[in-house]
Amino acid sequence: MRIAVTGAAGFVGAAVVAGARARGWEVHPLTRLSWDLAAGPLTDPPPVDAVVHAAAAVTDGGDPRPVWAANLHGTRHVVASFPGVRLVHLSTSSVYDPFVPTVRAREPEAPVGRYRTPYEASKAAAERLLAGRPETVVLRPHAVYGPGDRTLLPRVLGAVRGRGLVVAGDGRCAHTLTSVGNLVDAVLRGCDPGAPPGTYNVGDAAPVTLDAALAALLAERGLDVTVRHLPLRVAWPLAAVLDELAAVLPMRPRLTRYAVGHLGLERTLDLTAARTRLGLDPAPTSFAGAADW
Repeated sequence: MRIAVTGAAGFVGAAVVAGARARGWEVHPLTRLSWDLAAGPLTDPPPVDAVVHAAAAVTDGGDPRPVWAANLHGTRHVVASFPGVRLVHLSTSSVYDPFVPTVRAREPEAPVGRYRTPYEASKAAAERLLAGRPETVVLRPHAVYGPGDRTLLPRVLGAVRGRGLVVAGDGRCAHTLTSVGNLVDAVLRGCDPGAPPGTYNVGDAAPVTLDAALAALLAERGLDVTVRHLPLRVAWPLAAVLDELAAVLPMRPRLTRYAVGHLGLERTLDLTAARTRLGLDPAPTSFAGAADW
């Protein structure tokens, strides 16, 4: 099997490259140094059996233009660069309605017509762009974690103050987390020419509560941290103020409406399609080894 991987220097892309090479596949890593996919199609694409599109701009604030350039136009340029080639597109559970809880969401429930951030909206637009394209597998993970994580773990650790960590909500809401190992398994299954095209939620075997996940992660890191909860009735208006300030000041608040919506509300996914059509048998959520991440 010959594959190309965009975003090959990133967290997920690098894991896909390693997983594919471990299977003996021929891999063509594509990074910003070799191709600015937001600028246009690749001039000399390698001959491959599948392309994994893992490159994306992941942010919940700042200038929206680079986000749209990378997530929508970059996807358009990937499609143009590899016409007729099987595409495994890394999307996100953020394409589900951010204004209400995501409860065992099934794939037809998204994209929707309203989003809070350019990241959510641009990823939804990329999915719409791919709708109807033959030989296309779209994967929707939620909260990807594991060795090499540059987003989830750094945000959690960066929010620790002394021996305390404040999170929005009561901590009892359930989340479908996605280990990078489970995601790579889904990606490589999607590259198989026999895998049915379509859109698939991807996650760990069963949901976990936010408090349970944080407790396990912090314990594995050897941190004695007390998790405190900020009621949603307080978190929402406070985050709204901080979002407004971030629009005019050089600051990036940790408490945003995006963060409140994703931590304080249930975000669980129905994995039936991935299990039955891709044959995915995901491992349970585990932070074993997180001390070395």
